[in-house]
Amino acid sequence: MTPSTPPRLLQQLHAAEQQLNQIILGKPHTIRLALTCILAQGHLLIEDIPGVGKTTLAHALARVLGLAFARIQFTSDLLPADLLGVSVYERHEARFQFHPGPIFTQILLADEINRATAKTQSALLEAMAERQVTLDGETHLLPTPFFVIATQNPQQQIGTFPLPESQLDRFLLRIELGYPSPAAERSLLEGIDRQVLLQQTAALLNAEQLIAAQTAIQQITASPALLDYIQALIAYTRRDTQFVYGLSPRAALALVHASKAWAWLNGRSMVLPDDVQQVFVPVAGHRLISKQSHRNDFTAVQQILTQVAIP
Repeated sequence: MTPSTPPRLLQQLHAAEQQLNQIILGKPHTIRLALTCILAQGHLLIEDIPGVGKTTLAHALARVLGLAFARIQFTSDLLPADLLGVSVYERHEARFQFHPGPIFTQILLADEINRATAKTQSALLEAMAERQVTLDGETHLLPTPFFVIATQNPQQQIGTFPLPESQLDRFLLRIELGYPSPAAERSLLEGIDRQVLLQQTAALLNAEQLIAAQTAIQQITASPALLDYIQALIAYTRRDTQFVYGLSPRAALALVHASKAWAWLNGRSMVLPDDVQQVFVPVAGHRLISKQSHRNDFTAVQQILTQVAIP
C-alpha cells in the first residue's frame, strides 16, 4: 500500500471483496480479478455458459461499490438508439431534446453482448474508449466513473455474433466463472436465493472512494526490470507464429495497469512479477487468436509465462 493511501480505503475494498465472495461462492480469484479491472479503470468481459452467475456478479459489484447501475439485454433486434438514446423534436420548445439511453450510468451491464449484431456492438466503442457518446453531432459525457461489464456466451452457442477485435481490445480483462465446486454448489442449494441476497447487500463504498482508490493505484511503482519483463512478454506474442498477431501497445498498458491494481489489492506499493503473471491471461487471452483454430487459445497464452524468463 502506498504511504498516501488511507488504510481504511484498502480495508473497505477487502470488505467489499468478502461480501462478493458471500454472493458468488467458491470463486475468490475471479472476484479479485473483477475488482482489479474496475480499480484499473477498465471494462470487464465475463464469458461463460448461461446460469453460472455472470449477471449476478455484475449486479453484486454495482451494489457493494455503491454505483448507479443499468442493465440492458442484448438481442439480435437491439438498435444503437436503444442503448445510447435518441433526440426527439419537442414541438412546444421548437427544438430537439436528447433523451439519454441506459448507457448513461456508472456501471452498465451489457448482458449477452454477443447476441446483438455488430452494428449495435460497435455503438459501445466510443463510450468504452472515451467515456462519451456523440449523437447528431453533439457530444454527451458519460457519468464518472463509467464501466462496462459485458457478459458473453460461448461462440459455439446458437444465436451469437463474434465481437470484433477492435471491441474485444477495449475490454481490459476477460474472465470466466465456470462451474462451482461441489461444496460451493451445496452451499448455494442450501442457502438464500441470490436475488434476495442481492437485495440485502449494502454499499460498502461510494464513487468518490472508488476514484480515490484508482488514484492511489496510479502511484504504485513498476521498476525498470518489471517493465522489461512486461515488454518481453509482449514481444514474445509478436514473434510467436501460432498467433495471428501479437499484443498491441494498448494491451501492454493494460497489463501494467492491471498489475498495479492487483499489487495494490494485495497491500504492496511495488509491482512484482507474480502480479503480472496473475493478470496476464485475463489481459492477453481474448486479444490473441490462434492461427490454427481462429479462436482464442487460453492454454497457449498461459504457456507463454513458462517461455519468458523473469529478469
